[in-house]
Amino acid sequence: MTIARRAAWFAAICVFLTALAVASACATGKAWAQPYGGISAVNPKPEPSSPAAAAAPTAPAGAAALVRGRAIAPIDAPAAVKRTIAAANRIRTKPYVWGGGHGRWWDRGYDCSGAVSFALRGGGFLDSPLPSGPMERWGSSGPGRWITVYANAGHAYAVIAGLRWDTSGNSSGTGPRWHADMASSAGFLARHPPGY
Repeated sequence: MTIARRAAWFAAICVFLTALAVASACATGKAWAQPYGGISAVNPKPEPSSPAAAAAPTAPAGAAALVRGRAIAPIDAPAAVKRTIAAANRIRTKPYVWGGGHGRWWDRGYDCSGAVSFALRGGGFLDSPLPSGPMERWGSSGPGRWITVYANAGHAYAVIAGLRWDTSGNSSGTGPRWHADMASSAGFLARHPPGY
């Protein structure tokens, strides 16, 4: 066999093996669909019962932990509370956008009630976003064991497993963020999902 024929044969084998590897990756769902860095090119739509939420790390019993801006659900939290925390974590770095989260669930940014609605939807507590005013009448009256929404006509925030979920600014910017410190609830009505 001549050198030219060997080179052609080697190139043909390389093309075949590459095609086989690509076909195998596509069949197993591991095709190269994401750009470098592993970040999806298209924002995924949130799912209220994500399997990733069930496998998320947990904090000790009683209250969520705040680690580098991300809430870690308490080990003894009900599954719906863990899903609520997981949903909030998905948008925890988005900017504040007035009206954000009301026209569609997955948005470029969120306002106060849009961010609270997104988190509550993750836990299965809402089917559609609510503005802050209607949140004054949502759910059951008073603070909840795991989730409390504080709302008035102009603002809404939530306390979820001991952490405040709010769009008020802090050192990491204005938008949906977790806060270890509590805000004054004066002038707000406390509401909670029944049983939570």
